[in-house]
Amino acid sequence: MTEAAMIEAVVSPMSSGFVQELVKQWRAQDTNGVWEGKSDETLLAPYIITKEQRREMPIIGDPDPETLWRLELFYNAVGLSIERRSGVMVSPMMKMSHEGFGRLVLMAGRLIVVNKQLRDVHRFGFVSMESLAEEGEKFVTSGLDMINQFPAVAKYG
Repeated sequence: MTEAAMIEAVVSPMSSGFVQELVKQWRAQDTNGVWEGKSDETLLAPYIITKEQRREMPIIGDPDPETLWRLELFYNAVGLSIERRSGVMVSPMMKMSHEGFGRLVLMAGRLIVVNKQLRDVHRFGFVSMESLAEEGEKFVTSGLDMINQFPAVAKYG
């Protein structure tokens, strides 16, 4: 990602390409139009967990289905952001234990573009919208770098 894009993500997290893709993912889940009147910030609010909220959470815990769903939408948005910017199809694969430990990979062709070990998933969240945008953009940039480094493997069909 260019320095200008990083500054843009920090100055206005809602305008970052990743956050816009995440909002699209959320809106696509709303088949009955229940969230039409909600702002994008309201939709993404469950991703924000303050330090005080995190302290109140148990150290060890099983993730609830809603948390797993938010996690899945987050990484789907990373994959689709990479796909839109690179033109290479990206597929997610997540393996998770009921205790909140697992692995997530995003694949392009035969290339693993993102490989994330997951732990303590019941505490998944970010301290601010800026942090959400920065982390998402980091994953997207990393994935794009892998595709640019190994284009033949990413486009292997």
